[in-house]
Amino acid sequence: MRLTFKSLFSFKVTASPPQEPPPCRPCSAISQKTSKPTKGTRAPGDWERLVLELGDDHNRRPLPSTRSLSNKWMDFHGAKNWEGLLDPLDDGLRGEIIRYGSFVEAAYKSFDFDPSSPTYASCRYTKSSILERSGVHRSGYRVTKHLHATSSIPLPRWIERMPRWMQVQSSWVGYVAVCDDEKEISRLGRRDIVIALRGTATCLEWLENLRATLTHCNSDDQKDDGPMVETGVQSLYSSSSIMSPSLQQLLREEIVRLLRMYSDEPLSLTITGHSLGASLAILAAYDIKTTIKHSPHLSVISFGGPRVGNRSFRQHLEEQGTKILRIVNSDDIITKVPGFFVEENDDVEHEEDDHVAHLTGWIQKHVTDSRWVYANIGHELRLSSRDLLKLSSINVATCHDLKTYLDLVNGFVSSSCPLRASASRMLKKATTIPSLQ
Repeated sequence: MRLTFKSLFSFKVTASPPQEPPPCRPCSAISQKTSKPTKGTRAPGDWERLVLELGDDHNRRPLPSTRSLSNKWMDFHGAKNWEGLLDPLDDGLRGEIIRYGSFVEAAYKSFDFDPSSPTYASCRYTKSSILERSGVHRSGYRVTKHLHATSSIPLPRWIERMPRWMQVQSSWVGYVAVCDDEKEISRLGRRDIVIALRGTATCLEWLENLRATLTHCNSDDQKDDGPMVETGVQSLYSSSSIMSPSLQQLLREEIVRLLRMYSDEPLSLTITGHSLGASLAILAAYDIKTTIKHSPHLSVISFGGPRVGNRSFRQHLEEQGTKILRIVNSDDIITKVPGFFVEENDDVEHEEDDHVAHLTGWIQKHVTDSRWVYANIGHELRLSSRDLLKLSSINVATCHDLKTYLDLVNGFVSSSCPLRASASRMLKKATTIPSLQ
């Protein structure tokens, strides 16, 4: 087995800004309108004339196309492993990625981040109003289930004297939604079930992120070479409390219920998440495929996800037929952790400056035994903040932000023409951009 050493920081800061690449003429030919949709306009609208308002007035992205996906949706969800769709990026797939990204943004916007609030770490809205109040207007989907994640980290007795936000063990992490609009079902070519999961927010979730060694994800398979995942993520997925069932239980019950309800229809299951939510999405996909027989086509579209499991875990996902598309910003260090050593995967593009370490047998064994050997999972759409920013250093948080990811997807054309002219907007939080070694 050959292991690759990857540094967390693959760039060095430079005082001089990089030269701006010349405009790509084919990209400049793509036009975008920025007028707001009027009341009564049904979304999603034509991406040439409508915009999706996901933030302030300067943060606008076009809506996915209204064209029928009935003949293409399987390709967009990995039936052929996205062959020929990523470079250059197919406009139909671009629209689907942005559409699912908007469901994750709705999870962020629905979460109560205020530590002084009596409802901190819960959902601010009812199931019936999550999508509308979060900006995903008339999506054609209906939220059917609130989802919660629970930490298994034991709390000391003295924690009772600390602020409430430090004591929250179970928190709202996302939702399940099902497409129930007949026109949208016809456009999509099937009834789609979405699981949307946010990233890290609470104190205990941050602590769980530090539990980065691998652990067995299946109690029935405790072999040394069995499927293993990050300990902290497994904890948040499978742990429960007196007040809250585990995320695993909530998902199993809801997915089984929906599959029975719509058993006579073409169905798809799409799990999407950002950061921690991206890791939980992959665990959920593995668990659903493992425990639910005759599950529909299942795909994962993740944004800014860290590494999550070992080679055996990856092999099991592939054998299940689970399709995973990871949207990766090469300047986002979160996508390079945990684990300093990662097994190579020929299906995943590696950065040119990766340093390959040929370890002796005893070092390999030590690293493997310490459960730090992660594997790259799924197929990547690799983007770069350097294509969107024009200065000479960068805010690390900006690189990891979900809005940055969606802006990059919106602007990306191909590896030879990474950014179309209409998408060269500066990110507000960025200050400088680093250069590769």
